[in-house]
Amino acid sequence: MSAAPGGASSFGLPFDDPALEATVEEAMARVEASLRESVGHVDNYIATAAGHLLEAGGKRFRPLLTVLSSQAGPHAGKVLDDVVKAAVVVELTHLASLYHDDVMDEALLRRGSQSANSRWGNTVAILTGDLLFARASQVVADLGAEAVRVQAMTFEVLCSGQIRETVGPAEGQDPVEHYLTVLAEKTGVLIATSCRFGAWFGGADDATTEILRVYGERIGVAFQLADDLIDLASESGQSGKTPGTDLREGVATLPVLYAQESTDPADARLLELLAGPLTDDALHAETLGLLRAHPAMERARVTTRQWAQDARAVLEALPQGQVRTALSLLADGVVDRSA
Repeated sequence: MSAAPGGASSFGLPFDDPALEATVEEAMARVEASLRESVGHVDNYIATAAGHLLEAGGKRFRPLLTVLSSQAGPHAGKVLDDVVKAAVVVELTHLASLYHDDVMDEALLRRGSQSANSRWGNTVAILTGDLLFARASQVVADLGAEAVRVQAMTFEVLCSGQIRETVGPAEGQDPVEHYLTVLAEKTGVLIATSCRFGAWFGGADDATTEILRVYGERIGVAFQLADDLIDLASESGQSGKTPGTDLREGVATLPVLYAQESTDPADARLLELLAGPLTDDALHAETLGLLRAHPAMERARVTTRQWAQDARAVLEALPQGQVRTALSLLADGVVDRSA
């Protein structure tokens, strides 16, 4: 059986237990097949638009966490239908949010391919995102009323994070604190729900489910912080996106926020550039070069590693075993990846 795109291999996750590896591979293959079925449509145009980002690839990080978390329950070694459905729900929700994000960001690329809004226009991209949210709702309805409630709550928090990011910090609020709150809501909450659903539908008890939910939120923040660093440090061939996209869009990610705290006269030019629009290619390139060489980058890496360490620390309350080890290694993989 061929492995699904992304998954454990995207994060260099080694398996010491062949049985766990086989279970994860089987589950991820089933998730991938269900995702492809979910984005299908009788209208070929709609089917192409809905499947666009799915076909572009992706790490399938959220489904992977759902599957791994399910193995912490009493049905370890089995691939349960409800776990597969839950994994499909979180990935469809994630994919839908990407269509909307690209419209708001006016992105040209996503996962190394032309973004949906660039290819078909904003209206089609927004409606396609809505369609995928609807498909996620159909699937989660099969999992019961409580799962629907959790999914709705997750989506509400995700939207709150997007609004907070758009509006910016309140007067007097620490920009770094505000940004980390945005990440916990915009990214962390769906990853937390991925772990929660996996443990829940894998039959884990309430205490284990809560441990994995908290782990998911923390690794979710680490995941996004790592993405922010990749956006600044990588070349387009590595990340599949144009380097410095956040800079060009005026989104102040953690390295920028740390750099803006500087009082060193040597940083005057960088601070001047960061204070203005960076739509000009030459100014954007100059800013990117100065920021890559600034200590703020390493400081942001330290913060990212700390969030991953905090995620690992939560796992200490779980019994030792292959699942705990895999989840701990995944935290390292999230921080160390280059794309």
